[in-house]
Amino acid sequence: MELRLHGRGGQGGVTCAKILAAAWARMGQHVQTFGDYAGERSGAPVRAYTRTSPTSIENRNKVYTPDHVIVLDRHLLGRDVVEGLKDGGILLVNAPGTPDTLGSAYGTFRLATVDATEIARRRGIGTRSVVIVNTTIAGAFARLAGIPLEVLEDTYRQLGFSGNFEAAREAWERVVERAPTMKSVAPQAALPVAAPVEVEPLVEHLESKPTGLRTGSWSTQRPRYVEHAAPCSAFCPAGNDVVGFVQAAAHDDMEAAARMLKRTTPLAGVCGRVCPAPCMDGCNRAELDGAVNVRGLERWVSDRAPLVSTEAKTPAKRLEIAVVGGGPAGLGAAHELLAQGHGVTLFERERELGGLLVTGIPNYRLPRNVLHREVASLLARGLRANCGEDIDAARLASLEREFDAVVVATGLQQPTSFEVPGKELRGVEDGVTFLRRANLLGGMHLQGHVVVLGGGNTAMDCARVALRCGASRVTVLYRRTRAEMPAIPEEIEHALVEGVELCELRQALRFEGTAKLESVFAGVVELGEPDASGRRAPRLTDDAVRIPCNHVLLAFGSSADRSLLPKGWELRGSRLVREGVATRVFACGDFALADGTVAHAIGSGRRIAGELLRALVDPEVVAFARPSREESVAATEVRFDHFERSLPAHEELLPRGARIRGFSEVSRGLADASEARRCFSCGHCTRCDTCLVYCPEGVVRRTDVGYELDASYCKGCGICVHECPRKGMEMSHS
Repeated sequence: MELRLHGRGGQGGVTCAKILAAAWARMGQHVQTFGDYAGERSGAPVRAYTRTSPTSIENRNKVYTPDHVIVLDRHLLGRDVVEGLKDGGILLVNAPGTPDTLGSAYGTFRLATVDATEIARRRGIGTRSVVIVNTTIAGAFARLAGIPLEVLEDTYRQLGFSGNFEAAREAWERVVERAPTMKSVAPQAALPVAAPVEVEPLVEHLESKPTGLRTGSWSTQRPRYVEHAAPCSAFCPAGNDVVGFVQAAAHDDMEAAARMLKRTTPLAGVCGRVCPAPCMDGCNRAELDGAVNVRGLERWVSDRAPLVSTEAKTPAKRLEIAVVGGGPAGLGAAHELLAQGHGVTLFERERELGGLLVTGIPNYRLPRNVLHREVASLLARGLRANCGEDIDAARLASLEREFDAVVVATGLQQPTSFEVPGKELRGVEDGVTFLRRANLLGGMHLQGHVVVLGGGNTAMDCARVALRCGASRVTVLYRRTRAEMPAIPEEIEHALVEGVELCELRQALRFEGTAKLESVFAGVVELGEPDASGRRAPRLTDDAVRIPCNHVLLAFGSSADRSLLPKGWELRGSRLVREGVATRVFACGDFALADGTVAHAIGSGRRIAGELLRALVDPEVVAFARPSREESVAATEVRFDHFERSLPAHEELLPRGARIRGFSEVSRGLADASEARRCFSCGHCTRCDTCLVYCPEGVVRRTDVGYELDASYCKGCGICVHECPRKGMEMSHS
């Protein structure tokens, strides 16, 4: 029995022939197999031959009249491929669809198809540029030729291909066969023979001339330029086009960078100072030499191009919408609704907009002029603000009647309860209340030792503000260790540098004193197995310590105050319902889902604005949706060897002594925007010319907007895709 395989260099056709020969050998047959490489280049046509017989094989010629033919690339299928194939022989083609999709020209054969390329690509056999189909299609042929699946599995194990056997099994199961529909009636005409090419004298070879060989016909797949989500953008809760604005900054186009930020966030200057920067957690450059300082760049851009305006759309139906709560969630919702062309009136119980940004975040982290600047930008776009108006349940019900829709974004207004003996002593105070007094009133003065209970950002703010208010000593008491603290790591470090002490594995059991606080009695804690939060659960031991102090600040956070809702209303997901019927009132931010950061609140506001408009105006409204983290470019898909090492730039900080003497901003920001040039631009072409340089055929050309490829000469070798530093290219079926 004689078998001939037709494929292209790089597909593994010769190995496929050897796999089948090895399987027949395990069945007790004599076998012979070899390849005929021809051009010997990736993408060039290749033939391989296998013979099997119960007796010794003495024929050493190529196979001219095969019993069966395997075609690894459907684009090769033609008269020369089936030449000599015997009537009734197997013609297995790597192609999607059924045999009928290949037409009626091959009716004298047992025509079969299997999409080996799709199976192998999905199972990761080969590289992102070249899919290797040999071990997959061998499974399909084994079924057609009667090779038992267990024999094939044993063969793969012996040859070291066990990892590819499941692909072979899938091809075995999915191959589709069509029986012969006719018999041949006449021998095929001989193929024409091309005239010999005239060889020029050596003296005339003064320069390289085009070969004239249009190798584009060799290709089974073609490269194309694509955009994939960058992980920084996928990790941004607010939905910023991070790679877009950073690349604009890298080209010194601050106006374009600011315009990109303004499309997605009303508070770029705020986030550039107080965001925990999950975008930097996702940055692929962290695997090389340190994440790009995206937060610092966002601050740089917003501080230097703050007045960029965005054009509002003209909606088919304009709504008047009330937003309750002027914090980041409410401002995020207002920003999105204004951009869609709707009217927005915002109700805030404080004297100015900002919510927790005003009452909870101290000036040394967020100067008020930065917040005022960004709020002014929203007001300039038409936002109407009613400050100093506290909304209760009755007023919320009336707002639903007065407006087309209402968004509730009141955040976390209810302090978390902490019931221990002695809580009523003078000197014990809620941390959020303390920060509100310090931020709004100023001029507070503390004396002696201040103990802060908690491990989040509120605790760090309380501790650092207490130092600035005159405390001689500040201790953060935390029942876990620093490694488990939810506060932003930089905030913890700043607090320690400024002189705050961290007392780990301690839990307050009671406050002691007569009328006035004198000490905290704290139990010693040990950590057990992780709890629902993923952190190790604290367990009290029999030991305890007494910590003398003058003040205690309870920094355990807050929860949503649902007393705002009228009787009979309840929150289902992000929408309020009344007696089971959906109202025109929506909820966002920490009131609906306590994600806890400014960026999350902005993103929630934007998302709920889109949900509101889809529900009440147009189901086709395109609303904010974050890219999928799972589908963003992974670090393993970035070619680190194409980039020089360069450590990240850090913000300049005030000296410790200057910090605690007042509320001046601690971080002075980046010295310049050169940090933007460290960005890999994952998933986005930067016109770096790598594809042009590495293309062996020279078919990549620059254009005004990027690159183009000459498909008539591109043989689909995939080198450009393999070498692309940032996954800005991929291979697709030609």
